[in-house]
Amino acid sequence: MGEDWPMPDAFTTRVLNVSSGSRETVVDLTRDCEAFLRDAAGGRDGLLNVFVPHATAGVALIETGAGSDGDLLTALHSLLPADDRWQHRHGSAGHGRDHVLPAIVPPHATLPVIGGRLELGTWQSVCLVDTNKDNPDRTVRLSFLAG
Repeated sequence: MGEDWPMPDAFTTRVLNVSSGSRETVVDLTRDCEAFLRDAAGGRDGLLNVFVPHATAGVALIETGAGSDGDLLTALHSLLPADDRWQHRHGSAGHGRDHVLPAIVPPHATLPVIGGRLELGTWQSVCLVDTNKDNPDRTVRLSFLAG
């Protein structure tokens, strides 16, 4: 699914290729993060950074599977309507809002890793938030920095 770039023992990174499809979506990356940490952390404490190098996507910690992911997309529609009000006008109708998304849902998250395991709350998942229907292929960089 991705490539590893081993660096000095304290830092390791992997790039995931994620197909987000042609509709607005929230993609759960938690299992990918956990798999990366099994390989990279080696039971150590540290930090996991999740970064989406795109101008129209973000990273969120949110409960998934109980409707919250759909609620997030609905809230984003209210905050950032897909209409012609946006000055940024290339792409599909309302695409300018996709370029404002990272100001609300940032393109990164840094999370604690304890004993090689991601420390999330009971209902938290690490998710890619993608409202850009014009770009179905995304990359996500996972980086582990050992403590």
